Amino acid sequence: MPDYKDSVNLLEEYIGNENLRRHCYAVAAAMKFYAERLGEDSGKWAVAGLLHDLDWEKFPDTHPNTAVPVLREAGYGEDLIEAILGHAYPERTDVPRTSIMAKYLFACDEITGFITAYSYMKPGGLDNVEAKGVKKKMKDKAFAKNVNREDMLKGAEEIGMDFEEHLGNVITAMRADEKVNVK
Repeated sequence: MPDYKDSVNLLEEYIGNENLRRHCYAVAAAMKFYAERLGEDSGKWAVAGLLHDLDWEKFPDTHPNTAVPVLREAGYGEDLIEAILGHAYPERTDVPRTSIMAKYLFACDEITGFITAYSYMKPGGLDNVEAKGVKKKMKDKAFAKNVNREDMLKGAEEIGMDFEEHLGNVITAMRADEKVNVK
């Protein structure tokens, strides 16, 4: 399987939008955090997070299915591909989230987008974001209206974690990554 550096190169080849890249780095940071906590392969999990939206910018209507041949040709394993397909189940694929990596990828996707949007409102950005504030802001349906709040809650449920604890973990992971926590 290609390493993280190879994966960054692939990401940069397919995604030009800096906000989408930052989102991918945020999901990668959260996935790495959880993999380390669970004793899983943190490199592989980070790559899954990094590449989960590889085809979103160029092929939003067929995402994430359009990424599959690209990932296979580049040498990524079927477990990583299955997780990427699973993160979009059932709306966009028929691949259910059966693996733990797929469940965590789903749990880390929407939530990182919401946390990022919330951090833009805070002086000091991510360093001043707290789980309770994010949770409260979720009630404002006009704020970050494209982020699916039901998926955020469902993601925590699928990994068997209290939502506020999950928020705190993802915030911690995002703060620790220099590509995400830009100062």
